[in-house]
Amino acid sequence: MQQEQAKGSFGRHRKILPFEPGSVEALREASREKAASLNQHVLGYGAQAESEWAAAGIAAPDLPAMREYRLERIRAELRRRDYAGALLYDPVNIRYATDSTNMQLWVAHNPTRHCFVATEGPVVLFDYFSCEHLSDHSGVVDEVRPAVSWMYLYSGELTEHKVRRWAAGIADLVAEHGGGNRRIAVDHLNPEGVEELARLGIGIGNGEAVMENARLIKSPDEILAMRRAIVACEAAMSEMEAALKPGVSENELWAELHRGNIARGGEWIETRLLSSGPRTNPWFQECSSRIIENGDLVAFDTDLIGPYGFCADLSRTWLCGDKKPTNEQRDLFRVAADQISHNTDLMRPGISFRDLVERSAAPPGDCFPTRYGVLYHGVGLADEYPTLPHASDWTSDTPDGVLEPGMVLCVESYIGRLGGREGVKIEEQILITESGNEQLSTYPLDERLLGG
Repeated sequence: MQQEQAKGSFGRHRKILPFEPGSVEALREASREKAASLNQHVLGYGAQAESEWAAAGIAAPDLPAMREYRLERIRAELRRRDYAGALLYDPVNIRYATDSTNMQLWVAHNPTRHCFVATEGPVVLFDYFSCEHLSDHSGVVDEVRPAVSWMYLYSGELTEHKVRRWAAGIADLVAEHGGGNRRIAVDHLNPEGVEELARLGIGIGNGEAVMENARLIKSPDEILAMRRAIVACEAAMSEMEAALKPGVSENELWAELHRGNIARGGEWIETRLLSSGPRTNPWFQECSSRIIENGDLVAFDTDLIGPYGFCADLSRTWLCGDKKPTNEQRDLFRVAADQISHNTDLMRPGISFRDLVERSAAPPGDCFPTRYGVLYHGVGLADEYPTLPHASDWTSDTPDGVLEPGMVLCVESYIGRLGGREGVKIEEQILITESGNEQLSTYPLDERLLGG
């Protein structure tokens, strides 16, 4: 009898009633409004981040103005290149166009969530079922539709059927809002999608070119947001440095940066570039279980996507413990610091990419074969255009251009002798201003290695 009662008692604590006529939509709308009011972008970044930004004297960006600026940048590029719109799959590009997020890393390798930006028409976001609340804060998303995903995870051997349904929806948008123009810019798309859109008479162009050029010049509000992301990153770096003691593993130390970023509302870190001691030469060792020893150099590259989705891309090299640096460590560090200083001084509006790299300092002698792959690269919501190599690595297919106010670039240095034990990595984030440049990154270099 007891067994029967236990078996039959499941669900008896609550009576499930059928929906009343008209109640489904009312409940759905109420649920959406509740969820929208609790969206992370509405709740903000929390007391810790806000207090640090206040202490740094960095005002809050005007987010509605920033979103409108970005959308107009995209549409200006679309008009210039004669496209009816842009179809975006890259989550960074979707963030730029809509300032909304949903499982950013997952959708980066599972092409499901996408967005259509009409040149003269609406912004239509294709999102997961019941995710409309994730973009209600945006102010620039006109419509949310269910995403039709035809990646193999969902479609299996029926991909050709699903892709037809997906493409028909895109073609309808182009027909309705393209004004007769049937060319669209696409950032990332599998071959089945390209072929089906072509079958429907939709021409495809390079959406990466559209978006990279749109993202190139930052507005004052974007710069404020970037400054805040850097403050959050550097606060996390400070916590990381405090945890740097002999006996800690590289992985444990790297986890401090992740923790500090997430605690301040940051989003993710794109790489695992932290190494110590002999693992600092050559560069590009991924973070490991190695135990850091007293007197080791520890080098890292943050590659951090912080608050507001902005990248804080800074590199530092620290000395672990209480040992005095060796002459070799100090020599390597001085060369790296001097290279950064010299190359930063060259950055000003109007200088061509080619002229900039021709005048830039390069690693000397036996440090040149182990050089970092680029001297400079753009940065915004991620690493961005342009990427500028060393003068000796410039080729006929390297694009030239001109630095302009509002561009932000990182200046890079890696100094390690070919076959040497250790190396030094330094990277700074630089805003191009009307009269020159401003270094946005402020975290101090290790004075012991500088010789201070």
